[in-house]
Amino acid sequence: MSSDAVVTIIGAGLAGSEAAYQAARQGAKVVLYEMRPGTMTPAHKTGQFAELVCSNSLKSNNLDRAGGILKEELRRLGSLILRCADATAVPAGSALAVDRVRFADMITQAIEDEPSIEIRREEATEVPAEGMTIIASGPLTSQPLARSMFGITGQTYLFFYDAISPIVDADSIDRDKVFLASRYDKGEAAYINCPMSRPEYEAFYDALMTAEISLHADVDPKELFEGCLPIEVMAKRGPDGMRFGPMKPVGLTDPHTGRQPWAVVQLRAENQELTMYNLVGFQTSLKWGEQDRVFRMIPGLENAEFLRYGQIHRNTYVNAPTLLKPTFQFRERDDLFFAGQITGVEGYMESTGAGLMCGLNAARLLRGEEPLTLPRETVLGALAHHICTADPDNFQPMNANFGILPPLPKTGKRISKADKKLLRGQLCLEAADKFVAEHGLGQ
Repeated sequence: MSSDAVVTIIGAGLAGSEAAYQAARQGAKVVLYEMRPGTMTPAHKTGQFAELVCSNSLKSNNLDRAGGILKEELRRLGSLILRCADATAVPAGSALAVDRVRFADMITQAIEDEPSIEIRREEATEVPAEGMTIIASGPLTSQPLARSMFGITGQTYLFFYDAISPIVDADSIDRDKVFLASRYDKGEAAYINCPMSRPEYEAFYDALMTAEISLHADVDPKELFEGCLPIEVMAKRGPDGMRFGPMKPVGLTDPHTGRQPWAVVQLRAENQELTMYNLVGFQTSLKWGEQDRVFRMIPGLENAEFLRYGQIHRNTYVNAPTLLKPTFQFRERDDLFFAGQITGVEGYMESTGAGLMCGLNAARLLRGEEPLTLPRETVLGALAHHICTADPDNFQPMNANFGILPPLPKTGKRISKADKKLLRGQLCLEAADKFVAEHGLGQ
């Protein structure tokens, strides 16, 4: 590797931080640009790397879920983000949720401690015309950089609207009206559950249906990401929509009544001190005053102190099927990579995985080696393949899921759905282990 060979990375979110760490560990010199805190986005609050602006949950850890398998693949690949997430975890049942402040602090420190990474706290307004480059500026890419990026790709803007949930002060929750539990008693009793009777739910639904929103009324509903719908949009799909979504009561018994509630609002810890809780699944575009009025109808939150209100923001991504290879390289320029949510992968861990592969491959190219493509039998490999081969005319952000994986091998035997999921996990991790061993990764 040439002594003057450098990987330029724009953006120090989850993808950019992971990419910088992996490239440095592979022997590359890295210049990492982060515009915050000098130039902020509509959603970020700090200048720390890998700040989580939406939920603090990284979703399931279970190996019968695609998200859980993806996390385990990343652990085996040596992910910095997963190491920090595990170290800063807060109670969340079978899910992995983190203390978002400690999580970002730990990642920032790890990047600052890498001698091969030079950090530049300034806004990058153009895509470099040459040199090994990773664009990891995220869905909240600044307008100057977005103009430069879409100029070189020749694409028109693609975007969707994303939303975040409110956070309340733990001391303001009425503990006499709530109970601690996880669904079906899986894991520790990690969630504060606010049970609703049928009349309470119907009154809450009516209030939600008439509440004022801050999002423009002419926004196309297709521009809302399906996996992160505002609660009021979900309510508009029917009176029971929320009861089959984030407010589903199944697997929970209210100890005050001995019965399953009609509906439940779950609160998940935001930090390890358990002083802050977010409303799970309550992404919202309601005006702040309306959030006070409507969400205080939830039993136990009548006097809630909101530490952060829910809000909605516009996310940008590129049309990966027409622009990117499964290595996350730009098709017209091998030394230009795109990483994270800007590629159309949706989710914290999905973004991390894209960053990890970009960092590894950028360093390999500088050494004169071929870039790596993860096998499609892994969740991350299947996701990379999907975003690069999907229908470009109907391309939308995609989470990790079993549907993107190749069909299971046929054995001629009947197998239950639960066993199929476990078999999926086993095969994915076997493929990941083989890939790690072949290429000497995960150190």
